[in-house]
Amino acid sequence: MKRQWPLLWLALYRRRRMLAALLVGMAVFEALIVVVANAVPPGQLFSAGGKGPPSAYRAFSGSGGDVSIASYPGLLGAGLTHPFWIAMQLTAIGSLAAAAVAADVESGTVELVMVRPVSRTRLLAERTAALVLAALALNLAATLTVAAGVALSPEIHREVPIGGVLAAGVMGFGFTLCLIGPAMAVSAAGRRRAPVIGATIAIGAVGFAVNFIALAWSPAASLRFLSPFHYYAPGDALAQGGVLWPQLGILVGTGVLGVLLAHLLLQHRDFAP
Repeated sequence: MKRQWPLLWLALYRRRRMLAALLVGMAVFEALIVVVANAVPPGQLFSAGGKGPPSAYRAFSGSGGDVSIASYPGLLGAGLTHPFWIAMQLTAIGSLAAAAVAADVESGTVELVMVRPVSRTRLLAERTAALVLAALALNLAATLTVAAGVALSPEIHREVPIGGVLAAGVMGFGFTLCLIGPAMAVSAAGRRRAPVIGATIAIGAVGFAVNFIALAWSPAASLRFLSPFHYYAPGDALAQGGVLWPQLGILVGTGVLGVLLAHLLLQHRDFAP
């Protein structure tokens, strides 16, 4: 175990097998999406009786409305908002966030950590950093796989620039930061790991459902601003070839506020059972 930042490396070491499986799964899944896009033109894949896909399907392509899933940016964007992609991100975030504070409180081991010369700020900082590194690795695996597939397919490359793939990866990292902040806040205040995992899943799953409903049903359109998936738009980034900075700012800002809240909660909580 490394002497510098031991809590960070210990958090990653304890979940090394899970993280390795998630990284492999992410790369294989994104490679499959690229293979499907290269084998069957998206317009053909999603056409039925000459009709295009419903407009609500733009939620699955990670677009605010300008990119159809029946296009290369839309189909690749669907691979970056697919429930499988979401599930892998939530698995890493929920597991590491629950272990940050709540799991130690639940098992009673937090007192063993705190009697050592480790401040609460350092405890939160190192375990948050471990979670950020895990999220970065997952998004890099997805981004590099898609980028390699686009580079090897001239037909896809004509519509999707490599810069767009990298921009979508940056947006994906911003999305995970948006989930990390609230998850860490729940962990800092909690005494059991289950509520942390539940909150992480709720933000991801409910957020996706809210965004889909808002896009599919016009009376609920204003609800889309409450979902992180409204701001995480990989399909738009792929099509435009650049990072959507206002949306990224909201995602990262939400994550930062969540971590700051976690810091305040941790500083004023009682670890006694």
